[in-house]
Amino acid sequence: MSNGGELDRRLLRRRHEALANDVSLIASEFLAGFQKVREIDRPAVSIFGSARVLEGSAVYERARETAAVFARAGFAVVTGGGPGVMEAANRGCREAGGLSVGFNIELPHEQGLNPYCDLSLTFKHFYARKTMFVKAAEGFVIFPGGFGTLDELFEALTLIQTGKIGSFPVVLFDRGYWAPMLEWIRARMLEEGLVSAVDIELLHVTDDPAEAADCVVSRYEDRLDEGSA
Repeated sequence: MSNGGELDRRLLRRRHEALANDVSLIASEFLAGFQKVREIDRPAVSIFGSARVLEGSAVYERARETAAVFARAGFAVVTGGGPGVMEAANRGCREAGGLSVGFNIELPHEQGLNPYCDLSLTFKHFYARKTMFVKAAEGFVIFPGGFGTLDELFEALTLIQTGKIGSFPVVLFDRGYWAPMLEWIRARMLEEGLVSAVDIELLHVTDDPAEAADCVVSRYEDRLDEGSA
């Protein structure tokens, strides 16, 4: 059983003066992550979704297909390296001849590294791992998932909204799955002035693998054109 969760719990409950060694370990994990990101020799997309999705399901196959489209466009595919949607995306990328990357996490259940990763690193702490998803990627594609997927989605939106990172495409895949959440955001959060319309416009929703890839790839190409102008 992994001790990653216990390390986080220990860190949160320890006295301030006893944290120096923990901070050093966390810093080394960030450094290892940045070094691994440097090994990605092409633009990349981070793909997220449930670890519980089964091979052969519609979501699994759409994630696999979407990753293959990115790979054929010259993009690496970065995932959490686990089962479900993560496995599907890594698998689709590798099958299409792309560079498949997995940033795994030590957990007591559910999370072993899938066999389709060409580059991988296993983290003990979520915050270091999530930083690498952002650092590596030109955009996010979010498939149906649970709390972890929502965490990754809303952290990205918050970082963009607050200007902590530059804006990049955030694509929600599967209109039917995301529609109730988007309806609630518009009907409650937007209506009550808790978010702005421009915040909602950060999201692109699709059911089409080619459209998902084009949203990220075209933004990347536009940015390159702007840089060379």
